[in-house]
Amino acid sequence: MDPQRKRKLRLFVALGAAVLLAGALIYTSFSASTQASTPSDLLANAEPGRSYELTGKVVADSVDKDGDKLTFRIRDREGKASLPVTYEGVVPDPFREGREVIVSGELKGGTFLAERDSLITKCPSKFTKDEQNT
Repeated sequence: MDPQRKRKLRLFVALGAAVLLAGALIYTSFSASTQASTPSDLLANAEPGRSYELTGKVVADSVDKDGDKLTFRIRDREGKASLPVTYEGVVPDPFREGREVIVSGELKGGTFLAERDSLITKCPSKFTKDEQNT
């Protein structure tokens, strides 16, 4: 076989493999992501046995800690729909009433049963208008 032809063949095989690997990486990156649902979304569209990410604000006066078990309500950012959440696991330090959170789990009997150690507290944005400074 001609050495120049052999080099071209190797180049095409290497480029083809690189394109396939890049495509697989892009596919897995986008297919693994899930969009977080609000309480009103889950109340309207939840399927039994399916796992969801729930996002919203912790309702004031709804947090109750009993040993390792934490119960609280999450409401829509801009609405009134809320869901009770039962959670066990590590509670992030910034967790408090009024803070926006994300938690993974499933809806059973009107209560969101969170997976252990899935609670994430979102940091408040420094770019939102602070009502104390107006």
